[in-house]
Amino acid sequence: MPDLRIWLEATRPKTLPAAVCPVLVGTSLAYHNAQFNWHPALICLGFALLIQIGTNFANDYLDGIKGTDTAARIGPRRAVASGLIPAIVMKRAAILVLAVGFCLGLSLISYGGWWLLLIGIASVACAWLYTGGPYPLAYNGLGDVFVVLFFGLIAVGCTYYVQAGSVSADAMLLGLSCGLLINNILVVNNFRDVEEDVQAGKRTLVVVFGRRFARFQYLGSTLIATGVTAWLLFSGYGLLISLSLAPLAVSFALGLRLNRLVEPSDYLKALKGAGLVVASYGLLLSVGIAL
Repeated sequence: MPDLRIWLEATRPKTLPAAVCPVLVGTSLAYHNAQFNWHPALICLGFALLIQIGTNFANDYLDGIKGTDTAARIGPRRAVASGLIPAIVMKRAAILVLAVGFCLGLSLISYGGWWLLLIGIASVACAWLYTGGPYPLAYNGLGDVFVVLFFGLIAVGCTYYVQAGSVSADAMLLGLSCGLLINNILVVNNFRDVEEDVQAGKRTLVVVFGRRFARFQYLGSTLIATGVTAWLLFSGYGLLISLSLAPLAVSFALGLRLNRLVEPSDYLKALKGAGLVVASYGLLLSVGIAL
């Protein structure tokens, strides 16, 4: 039985801010509008974390059995591909975590209505279809769309909705901003893995359009997030919003350095930096909105 440290590594802890950030932002907006409800907010956080971990487990299993993750990989090791966790065990773990997340999400129906069942089904299905099924999203240039939609627009929008009972334009703009910054983590990841992905037949946007496109995508996403933040600042949310511009400045600096990344340690720092941008932006933006 693999020890706890291997399972912890397989959860990919550096990706977990992607689950926390949109829930935090959606909740802070509900608090700002005097609609905060801690119970559904906590359920949203648990659901988001479980879907993120389940997606990571499924990705580890599916890429492992497809041979996408190889010994030539320059990123963090993958449990199945490295032989640390048997494929069947990882498959069962992914299904279990996604099933628990789905069951937890069902409790949100009492706050937002039965239509949330469709969101739950779509979230779990896409978590598996991201790298599985007959048309894997990540293998056909749709991984970025999945991230922006589910970890941005839907995550922030639904978190706000189950507390406020409606979805506002501000919630959607914040969802777009969070989703694009979270997707920048994926952009760095795919930027690093482009040669390996070409050999595996994985057609990410970086593979299809090249690294130059990926650099502009990263910087463009950061620019849009900056525009949304500036709009909030001048829409009466208060000067504390300006604190969240600091992580965006860091994001611009990271984007400008993408084409200079060479060593595995360079990519590790870039991925860590993109994750820290998401975490710090989400935290500072949420404090600014709430106060």
